[in-house]
Amino acid sequence: MYPPRFEYEAPDTVAEAVGLLAEGHGSAKVLAGGQSLIPMMKTRFASPEMLVDINGISDLEYHRRDADGSIRVGALCRHATLEQSQVLADHQPTMAAASALVADPIVRNRGTLVGSLCHADPQGDWAAVMASLGASVIAQGPTGERVIPVQEFAVGPFQNALAYDEIAVAAVVPPPKGKPEGGYLKMERRVGDFATAGVAVSLDRSAGGVARAGIALTGVGPRTIVAEEAAAILVERGLDPDSIAEAARAAAGAAQPKTDHRGTAEYKRHLVEVFTSRILKRIAGSSEEAA
Repeated sequence: MYPPRFEYEAPDTVAEAVGLLAEGHGSAKVLAGGQSLIPMMKTRFASPEMLVDINGISDLEYHRRDADGSIRVGALCRHATLEQSQVLADHQPTMAAASALVADPIVRNRGTLVGSLCHADPQGDWAAVMASLGASVIAQGPTGERVIPVQEFAVGPFQNALAYDEIAVAAVVPPPKGKPEGGYLKMERRVGDFATAGVAVSLDRSAGGVARAGIALTGVGPRTIVAEEAAAILVERGLDPDSIAEAARAAAGAAQPKTDHRGTAEYKRHLVEVFTSRILKRIAGSSEEAA
């Protein structure tokens, strides 16, 4: 199947792109990596009248760690770039752990983190990772920029909070409150498949305790799930065998899985508990070794 006819525009600046979206009044779509949009167009699940290709806006192709410790990822930063990033390897272990698990090498070479967030797939990897980190999306429209927490960015399956005349220009992870630690694990039937279940954990360790914690789940509900109760257990009690077990159970309790061809609801909930426990035990073990 082929997509219906559409106009194609390739702006040189964000302002020009925003102007084109405004002219489209909701009938235009932004093209960055295209790894989600193009397949949807070919099957006619999406039929935009205009494609606004932002790949010529070189100012959006970056990722960096700012002076305050925050990490900023531009809208054209590819998964493969993040997979090879020394910035993430040195400063953001949760993102580093996830970067090599996104889809397959072909998709990682073209797809983007910000585009993945905009796609709002309930089984997406980056949404869980960024939600666990308390990250935000920076949207730019005709009246300027606004900041949207990742936890509020997906308003439903494949629906995000952007207005029709806004572009997500970056994603920002706030500065850590201590030493950042974390990980990402997911179950997939084969390499590149959607997650049967996935867990992202991020911790900021300080003074022997946990200054901040985030646990987010993918593939086990209609949208990314933030397991707030599980994270609160770790902040209150730190990392010990009992708190890890309790947090893992709480994370599994926060899941909202449904039985489908990838597994039963009980199986997916069990995966969440196992993955949460496994990541936390690894972090606790590494801390003990460092001590």
